[in-house]
Amino acid sequence: MKTIQKVAMTSIAILAFSAVTGCSNMSQRDKNTAIGAGVGAVGGAVLTGGSGIGTAGGAAVGGVIGNQVGR
Repeated sequence: MKTIQKVAMTSIAILAFSAVTGCSNMSQRDKNTAIGAGVGAVGGAVLTGGSGIGTAGGAAVGGVIGNQVGR
C-alpha cells in the first residue's frame, strides 16, 4: 500500500508542476517558486515515506527556496 501512496503523491506533484509551469504569464520568480514547491513536495514525500505532513513541509520549504533563488 505504501508503494501506491508514493506513486500517487509523485504523480500528483508532477501533474501540479506541469499545470503550474504551463502558465506563460508568470514571472520568473513565480515559476521558481512553483518549481521549488513541486520538487520540495516530492522530496518531502520520499524522505518521509509518503507522509502528508512531510509532503506539505517539503513543498513549503521548496517554495521558499525557489522564491529566493536569483534574488
